[in-house]
Amino acid sequence: MIKRILRAVAKLAATLISLFVLTLVISSVGPVYRFRAPRPFSGADIFNPYASLDTVEGWKRANFHTHTRVKGPWPLNECPQWPAYVDSVYRVLGYDIVTFSNHNEITRHPYDTALQVNVYEHGYSIPQYHLLVFGSEKVNHWDPLLPLTASRKQFALDYLGKTSDFIQMNHPYRVRFSRKSHLEKVSGYEIMELDTHISTENEYWDWALSAGHYSFGLANDDLHFPDRHEKIAIRCNFIQTPSGSYEDLKKALLGGCYYSMRVPDYGNGDWEEKIARNHQLPTVENIGLRDSTIFIKLSQPADSIRVNGQDHATLALALQADSLSYTLRADDPFARFTAFFPDGAVIYSNPFARYDASAGPFPPKEEPQPVNWVLTLLYNLLLLALAAALVAGLVKLFKR
Repeated sequence: MIKRILRAVAKLAATLISLFVLTLVISSVGPVYRFRAPRPFSGADIFNPYASLDTVEGWKRANFHTHTRVKGPWPLNECPQWPAYVDSVYRVLGYDIVTFSNHNEITRHPYDTALQVNVYEHGYSIPQYHLLVFGSEKVNHWDPLLPLTASRKQFALDYLGKTSDFIQMNHPYRVRFSRKSHLEKVSGYEIMELDTHISTENEYWDWALSAGHYSFGLANDDLHFPDRHEKIAIRCNFIQTPSGSYEDLKKALLGGCYYSMRVPDYGNGDWEEKIARNHQLPTVENIGLRDSTIFIKLSQPADSIRVNGQDHATLALALQADSLSYTLRADDPFARFTAFFPDGAVIYSNPFARYDASAGPFPPKEEPQPVNWVLTLLYNLLLLALAAALVAGLVKLFKR
């Protein structure tokens, strides 16, 4: 009797493991790319993401990566609160724009259809390779569950890009098995998520920029717990847009006239202080380009203002200052500002980058990465053989 039970348990375990591996194999089907070599930005012209800045209009504060309660049983929910409640908390904290990006679900705006933004977080993958997909009419559920190679990551970007307006690469610091070489290769996203709770350096952004993959930067809460003071209003973005409608947001997000921010957890549990301090944040008063010189002016002095460029090199540094200018050299492919304030707040600008205006607008739509068809055939044949072996093993197991 005991042996029979053990055999049944062993058969069940073998079946579950085989089905799991089979699912991984099937989800890994796709092309193998022949990635182009890195091509740093170059040209006589300099792209200014703040060319449309209106210093009179000012900024609107926004969070674009927000989880809420959704319909369905508890295990499918990553937040205990409904969208209306989450939105109300953000409004009290001084936010003007909140978009809801639940996993693999397009969430409806709780009270104003004019503010509806179709955005969802794509990805079930084990290494947490997640993408924020904007402008899609429906959720694309296909996902490489084990994206360990640059080709698997590129494939996800390619097929999601066909049915969406633009894509944000989420929390690169938290993606397991992520490597510098991957960020130097993959393309097809327009926005990089910054400062995901771990570091203010954003080296991964500079790895991609240095390889010639231009993207704007957003810093978001990636909110799951609106009632926890240490989880909400710790990242934000200040964007110049006339409204929170999708068309206005799309134009602004793809134009680059915004900056991102790390915000301290003011009050450390004292919500009155947290709310008050969130309405008194340092701001960017002016930022832009004059000839070949980039400049930034802050509302109050920072401990330091830094200019980062190619390979994350520090190009300029100002201490105890509220402004900084830097003239790009001919061999500076790009440059971006970071300002560090005494209380722990940090401001990140979008990158200024060299380009050739005669070749068209910047940033350009990158050409798809070329496919290595020979390796693609061999790779998928290998997956087919592995899938066949797993199925044969299951059949043999149940014939016993």
